Amino acid sequence: MKIDAENIVKSPETKLFVRFQDCDALGHLNNVRYFDYFLNTREEHTRYYYALNLLELSKKYQANWVVTHHQTAYLRPADLGENIIIQTQLVHFDENSIVIEGTMFNEARTHLKSLLWTTMRYVSMATGRSTEHPAELLEMINAIQVKEVEHRPEGFQKRLSEITQGIKNAVPTK
Repeated sequence: MKIDAENIVKSPETKLFVRFQDCDALGHLNNVRYFDYFLNTREEHTRYYYALNLLELSKKYQANWVVTHHQTAYLRPADLGENIIIQTQLVHFDENSIVIEGTMFNEARTHLKSLLWTTMRYVSMATGRSTEHPAELLEMINAIQVKEVEHRPEGFQKRLSEITQGIKNAVPTK
């Protein structure tokens, strides 16, 4: 994998449309569907921005990432027919795990709708046990990590406050 660390997009984002089949009776995005939106968007980001095909990687290394933990906050509903922005970024890694942060905003980026931290363990397909990231993957992971985000499992609420305060500071007062 050739990595252009200087020009790599570390925090890609995608605009999505909230669809009818994904909503509850109140016309809000169903809580379970938030995970689908976040995880599907991250998969698209890894493929488009980093040229990583997760299926091909799993075949090559006989290992893959398995979700072990989610931390999520639902702050505002994503409404039926609304355009939303989802941004994903890798905020932490070690020898055998990664943490992906997903943020969901309204289209104008004036409101945070949801924050998700997903912890994934790198697992051998042969043994079903945790295994270390290969050197080639570690190089990529290191290049795309957003080091400005302080990740500690107990720091989720602090991160939530940082993002919402950043939005408040960015919105001009009338």
